[in-house]
Amino acid sequence: MYTRIDIKITFRCNNKCDFCAQGHKRDIVTDRTLEQVHKDLTSAYANGSRDVVFTGGEPTMHPHIIDCVAMAKKLGYHRIQLQTNGRTFAYKGLLERLKAAGANEMGPSLHGAKPETHDGLTHAPGSFMQTVSGIKNAASLGMHIITNSVITSANYKELPALAALLVKLGVRQYQFAFVHIIGTALENKKWIVPRKSEIMPWVKKGLDVGIEKDVLCFTEAIPFCLMKGYEQCVAERIIPEGPVADGEKFIKSYGDYRRNEGKIKAPSCRPCRYFKICEGPWREYPELYGWKEFRPVPGKPVLRK
Repeated sequence: MYTRIDIKITFRCNNKCDFCAQGHKRDIVTDRTLEQVHKDLTSAYANGSRDVVFTGGEPTMHPHIIDCVAMAKKLGYHRIQLQTNGRTFAYKGLLERLKAAGANEMGPSLHGAKPETHDGLTHAPGSFMQTVSGIKNAASLGMHIITNSVITSANYKELPALAALLVKLGVRQYQFAFVHIIGTALENKKWIVPRKSEIMPWVKKGLDVGIEKDVLCFTEAIPFCLMKGYEQCVAERIIPEGPVADGEKFIKSYGDYRRNEGKIKAPSCRPCRYFKICEGPWREYPELYGWKEFRPVPGKPVLRK
């Protein structure tokens, strides 16, 4: 049974991030039609999905984004999220229309604690201030806000300050996702990908901010062996199961894809007590830096629930 479907409705984007996993799809993949979106939603609903996330690219750049949201609402979806860079939410009127159509969860992305860092990574001057304004607008409308920040060599030392900013802005949940070395990030791998062991002090200080303020906070693509004392913050424990409609591809179970194809564990990981529930890093990471950072955690095996 599915729990959530992820539909990449467009690969257009008004940012051009140095770490973009979608790479150059914006130049070659057309928007998903309303007919395709309806088929995706109907099929997933029949298989048990009651949540949907519209993403991309930047989903608010799809010419029929309001119709997509309204369609999901009409079909009976409960949680309707937009995974977005948040810039268009600076226009409160658009946010109000999306809410009226049925959108009730916003997933904006902020990648630095200051404009210079965020705008430098997005190559969109003013994007930091727009996203911050968008988060404020969403909060003023009482919307559930969960954010994602991609960890890179350029921003990891700002994670504690970024967490403090997000909490101040009123987000309900934030996540630090380690850069996935595909797309544009693959082109920039020589400078944009830090070593995971190097970033962990700042990651943990960033999580401390949310833990202290009772705000949900998570990491993604950082294995359990590096998360000692913060195991409850490993996002892979709670990521919803379900399909992804991605251009011409339809991945029936993104969870199975992550565990069996996207991520990888080394033979040396087998003795780890978290082996059964850990997904390991994205497979491109050890191709770049090897496995020395990852050391099995001794103890009684932790099993998947």
